[in-house]
Amino acid sequence: MKNKRWFKGFAVIVKFITVFALLALCLSYLSPFVHPQSFWIIPFFGLLYPIIIIVNLVLLIIFALFRSKWSLIILLIVLLGGNLHFRHYSFGEPGITENVEESFSLMSYNVRLFDLYNWSVDSSNINRRKIFKFLDDQQPDVVCFQEFYHQDKSKSFPTRDSLIDFLQTIDYHERYSHRTKGRKNFGIAILSKFPMIAKGEVPLQLESGDDNNNYCIFADFVRGKDTIRVYNVHLQSIKIKSDDFMYVDDNGVFSIDKSAAIESVITKLRKAYPMRADQSRLVLEHAKESPFPVVICGDFNDTPLSYTYNEFQNLYTDASRHLVKGINSTYAGEIPAGRIDYIFYSVGLKGSNFQIQNETLSDHRAIWCRFNINPSDK
Repeated sequence: MKNKRWFKGFAVIVKFITVFALLALCLSYLSPFVHPQSFWIIPFFGLLYPIIIIVNLVLLIIFALFRSKWSLIILLIVLLGGNLHFRHYSFGEPGITENVEESFSLMSYNVRLFDLYNWSVDSSNINRRKIFKFLDDQQPDVVCFQEFYHQDKSKSFPTRDSLIDFLQTIDYHERYSHRTKGRKNFGIAILSKFPMIAKGEVPLQLESGDDNNNYCIFADFVRGKDTIRVYNVHLQSIKIKSDDFMYVDDNGVFSIDKSAAIESVITKLRKAYPMRADQSRLVLEHAKESPFPVVICGDFNDTPLSYTYNEFQNLYTDASRHLVKGINSTYAGEIPAGRIDYIFYSVGLKGSNFQIQNETLSDHRAIWCRFNINPSDK
């Protein structure tokens, strides 16, 4: 009798968990279509989608084993997600590079200031040299950096001049916030082996007048007889700081206040989501006016099941989804954010050979792709 009551109680708990899991899954489906300003909690379900779908699939298997009608309900709601599920899992093919002599390779890489703030100067220099060697081995024709660091007339931490030298680029475009002390520059940059005939910036309006190092720049470069416009974007960062939830305990040891950490992350995410959505609109409005084929790449700080991602993929091709197979991750930091770095491209370009860096040298992995001008699409 007791076993029977225990089993019924357990079944009620499982069904309660199932209802909550299904509701969470439905809310994650809404995330790409609801502006974060309208309903602030929706984007969090899009962020947690990988966990939510796994929980639902496990419940589906459990109920299927017991031949319960709940398995059909779960299956139906999973199927309602349709193509949204394939934003995290790709079935693309690498593609073939046509006319290699007329193609160009493009890389996007958030280099985390080349590890400038590593606690060990020696470790910082070692990691920077590893990043340099990786870039030297790949030799991209065009490279877009986010969280780029450059120090004017620096002998101890040279970056831009070193990159120009070993990548043999002939032109560059950059946008920095400057610090007079130490002549330090923080921002984004585009380096190109082809001449740039125009350079510019898409101002990302902020709630405050503070410069937060999130920018969008663009450059038009000439490859053969064709001109291509490249946008390098770094959309609103979350800016989580350990000072927000670290404290010194009675023994003088730094400790983490878990409740403060969770509150800090939620607060900053809640603020960043609508800012990225509005920034994406500014970038897309500018890109629509481009007279040339467009590549938009960079650190978007948003997952494939987000409003920001949806705005870009509605108009442009996501290289990762169309040119590789499997589940891909570009963020290598402590928070399991998955894929937040993208290369989008417009009609008039044909992508091939999309790749993601294997070795982790920053909290982001580099992504790169090769492009041909496709006359039939122009």
